[in-house]
Amino acid sequence: MSVNETGTRAKAPFTGIAPQARAGAAAPAATETVIELKGVDIHYGKAHAVRGVSLPVARNQITAMIGPSGCGKSTVLRSINRMNDLIPGARVTGEVTYHGQDIYGPGVDPIAVRRHIGMVFQKANPFPKSIFDNVAYGLRINGMKDDLADRVERALRGAALWDEVKDNLKKSALALSGGQQQRLCIARAIAVQPEVLLMDEPCSALDPIATARIEELMNELVREYTIVIVTHNMQQAARVSDATAFYSAAIDDAGERYGFLVEFDETQRLFSNPSDKRTEDYITGRFG
Repeated sequence: MSVNETGTRAKAPFTGIAPQARAGAAAPAATETVIELKGVDIHYGKAHAVRGVSLPVARNQITAMIGPSGCGKSTVLRSINRMNDLIPGARVTGEVTYHGQDIYGPGVDPIAVRRHIGMVFQKANPFPKSIFDNVAYGLRINGMKDDLADRVERALRGAALWDEVKDNLKKSALALSGGQQQRLCIARAIAVQPEVLLMDEPCSALDPIATARIEELMNELVREYTIVIVTHNMQQAARVSDATAFYSAAIDDAGERYGFLVEFDETQRLFSNPSDKRTEDYITGRFG
């Protein structure tokens, strides 16, 4: 559906974080590219915050973005569904394509983009409404009111939350635990059936048990969705992702800090035998 309408070197392997290949994971190059960034630059007013990012996102895989604070990971993530449009002075150049269509092209509706490319934020942000109304919110504003109760149930099941809340759907979402609230936000995002799900550090505010549950959920969701996740947790990236993009930051000649993509590869290869010394230094704890 159209969104208009609705530094390399040869080296021996070293011991870094041991990647854990996800069951059924395929090589990124072997699958269809759903989203592709081509020479993406992101500005906030006069500040050139992110420079020259190019990478593909493969269908039904988890792509992780890692790197130190301030390297532009979340900024790049938000560019994939035009969330940066909501920030005054933000500007994206280059191309971000969804099935070959530039989502920043003339006539493209950013609301329609977000209908196909959903987002889950770092901090769970349930509305001060009932559990049912939280999940139904996006369905209602998108005119998807047929079989509303069934759609809400399917979304809650998809987020592995149904069995915990099915008898309390009228209860305030704010009464749920932090991990449940994050899964509720995932249910709200998938209720409108996007193809791509962006997750901006979805586990950063959660305890280890809740984090493990979200990771299990990601491994279930990727059967139906394409997922891009920003995480500060390199072990998490190694556990859940198929491909990993490592970002870093630098200071230009004018003294301006900017973020850039250092390396993008299959997760197993990037963590076991990175091609860039900066990647090796980061994942072995020499900086960051």
